[in-house]
Amino acid sequence: MPLREMKALFGDSLGPDTIKGLLEELKLDWSGKGVQLVNVATGWRFQSRPEMREFLDRLHPEKPPRYTRATLETLAIIAYRQPVTRGDMEDIRGVTISSLLIKQLEDRGWVEVIGHREAAGRPALFATTKQFLDDLGLQSLDQLPLLESPADSGDVFGALVESVQESVAVEGQIPMVLDVDEGAQDAPPTDGISL
Repeated sequence: MPLREMKALFGDSLGPDTIKGLLEELKLDWSGKGVQLVNVATGWRFQSRPEMREFLDRLHPEKPPRYTRATLETLAIIAYRQPVTRGDMEDIRGVTISSLLIKQLEDRGWVEVIGHREAAGRPALFATTKQFLDDLGLQSLDQLPLLESPADSGDVFGALVESVQESVAVEGQIPMVLDVDEGAQDAPPTDGISL
């Protein structure tokens, strides 16, 4: 729930600083329990702790979605270089990007068209969504790992996966799992991507 909705819930009798303070107290009250209160891009939410996954999977076994390396590379390019056109992504990856790959990311709610570049053909500009941030347990893109330099950035896909792993290890806030399907072939993988 966004802070503005909480403020409206209390009829504007509580200011945003008071609500934030109360949320931090509530967060502390729930520490050490099976559910935690976290702040993500779209507001505050309760979610199960990562260590509860084993038990929750017993109740509702769910296979995590499988994403190819090409899909995650494309997602990482969008996350780090946004707004970006499909042509820009293809230049970075060095291969053609399937329309189905981009549609998969749009259907998942992780990317969206935010405008069109003023160029021949007016190509669509893609950017990540708040849903992307929420699913990774992030409040903003600033929490993605920094790429040291364009020449030394290495594999963008690796940076995105590192971001996911760091968030799980450090914050324990990721309610979903990315499962990389190395065997899937929607585009040839690259050995490394320079940004």
